[in-house]
Amino acid sequence: MTTVGEFMTTRLVTMDGNDTLIAAAQEMRDCAIGDVVVTDGDDVVGIVTDRDITVRAVAENMNPASTRLNEITTRDVITVSQYDDAVAAADLMRTYAVRRLPVVENGQLIGLVSMGDLAVEREPQSVLADISADDPNN
Repeated sequence: MTTVGEFMTTRLVTMDGNDTLIAAAQEMRDCAIGDVVVTDGDDVVGIVTDRDITVRAVAENMNPASTRLNEITTRDVITVSQYDDAVAAADLMRTYAVRRLPVVENGQLIGLVSMGDLAVEREPQSVLADISADDPNN
């Protein structure tokens, strides 16, 4: 069995739910990532993606300078363990129509696994793997 831990990234960016959308967008830009995990202390409370900022906030005419992550955070995030089967994690992504799953161990965030991570390892010739393996172009 191939596990989530073999594919997950540990290069995480977490932010407090009271941080602004601008701060999150700047972190995403500076770190060349597409999401931030929203935490309250050590607890994972949700996730915000670059698409969330665009679709849930900017398209709704919310002010990115004053809108807080808590206002657009996807809550009730499905999490996995580093020991979970990678194929089962991919099935969870498909079932819940998500592209990323936080990896939690003993209640602590330790990583993140994305659909792209799994594609690079499981289907290296796929278009998604090719795109995911490329260096960021921003």
